[in-house]
Amino acid sequence: MSPDRKALVVVPTYNEVENLPRVVPLILQQGNEFHVLIVDDNSPDGTGDLADELAGRSKRVHVLHRPGKQGLGAAYVAGFDWGLQRDFDLLIEMDADLSHPAEVLPQLVAALDEVDVAIGSRYVGGRITVVNWPLRRLIISLFGSWYARTITGLPAVDATGGFNGFRREVAEAVGLDRIRSNGYSFQIELKYRAWRKGFSLGEVPIVFTERDSGESKMSGRIIREAVWKVWQLRIMDLFGKL
Repeated sequence: MSPDRKALVVVPTYNEVENLPRVVPLILQQGNEFHVLIVDDNSPDGTGDLADELAGRSKRVHVLHRPGKQGLGAAYVAGFDWGLQRDFDLLIEMDADLSHPAEVLPQLVAALDEVDVAIGSRYVGGRITVVNWPLRRLIISLFGSWYARTITGLPAVDATGGFNGFRREVAEAVGLDRIRSNGYSFQIELKYRAWRKGFSLGEVPIVFTERDSGESKMSGRIIREAVWKVWQLRIMDLFGKL
């Protein structure tokens, strides 16, 4: 990546006190162009205080405190807004639980030289590259991506993945203030809005590793939101309301 381009890695947190001190150094090791924004939803386990401590050690670590648990989608929207206001060229979504490989960040950024949206893909090329997932979780994920592609036409094998990079022009154009998805359907909605705006998508193979500490945020409510949200997106698009 050109040294005059800055990439902001947005990391939402809620009760990630065990994982945060592990993932932040891994991101910073990828190059001086990478900055980290920790978006903490007032975690009761002290994650926010730890985030402030990490920020005090490095000028490339930043913290955005929110008053309570408001959802993954809202955290990313707040983080992207923060990055746009500070002239970051690239905005990257990344989980705090070490499931996304930090060493792939340079490849994700390199892909953004060719496309507008770079997707860290668990399934591209006909491969399934996940580690330590129970079969039920894998089936839900595979079905979810197929379901989203089938209804919306979104040309992404891994439509639901959360390790994605965007050129700032994408975030400026998609209308972040109009996004209402707050669970993992946010990942589908953001990609879909970008694609329908005419931005190009590309997929970078990754190995996804299930967290080894902390608790997964996946829930039945999040799955239900994704089921109906893709229909809402498609219908809104058909009527020119996206």
